Amino acid sequence: MPKALKRFEREAKSLGKLTHPNIVPVSDYGDYEGKPYLVMPYFPGGTLKKKMGMPIPWQEAVEMLLPIAEALDYAHSQKMVHRDVKPANILLTERGQPMLTDFGIAKVLDIEETMELTGTSAAVGTPEYMAPEQATAKTADHRADIYALGIVLYEMITGRKPYSADTPMAVLIMHARDPLPRPSNFVSGIPNAVEKVLIKALAKSPDDRYH
Repeated sequence: MPKALKRFEREAKSLGKLTHPNIVPVSDYGDYEGKPYLVMPYFPGGTLKKKMGMPIPWQEAVEMLLPIAEALDYAHSQKMVHRDVKPANILLTERGQPMLTDFGIAKVLDIEETMELTGTSAAVGTPEYMAPEQATAKTADHRADIYALGIVLYEMITGRKPYSADTPMAVLIMHARDPLPRPSNFVSGIPNAVEKVLIKALAKSPDDRYH
């Protein structure tokens, strides 16, 4: 437990340095009776997950996710990887502004410096939004966040996740092996350029995605 608290404290300090208008700020941290906690503001608008399930016009979906893309770009510039980007971790303000939250499992990219505290790269995240490399023993970097954001955009535009199965492991295998179902198979009127963005963001190999 002391090691876990030390790791939590290290990550909390890193999170406290993230200052972006679309990242939920961490104002304090500590532990109560051995249970670590973060102090963050409350947003009454719920999560993006509540809006999922039906196709959203691609223009609206892109407009909503652009601030999250900028937030991730900023976090990556600070050597922070989120590793669990999903609709449930995108909060909405009263005016509907998206706010990225839950960097609780984020990892500092400097692996050598943090190896003692974080151990080897483990598969952390939510299977439906995890990049193929997160399901293996390979190290996942910021391009895993780009993949996850691509899955969120795909789900917003089509009203469905690209891969679903009965077990988490089966979903991970599909991410790694199965071709991406074309978004235009489910929703008509998606511009070719938008479909190309999704295909590139959701490439199996990190090297083939946006950098």
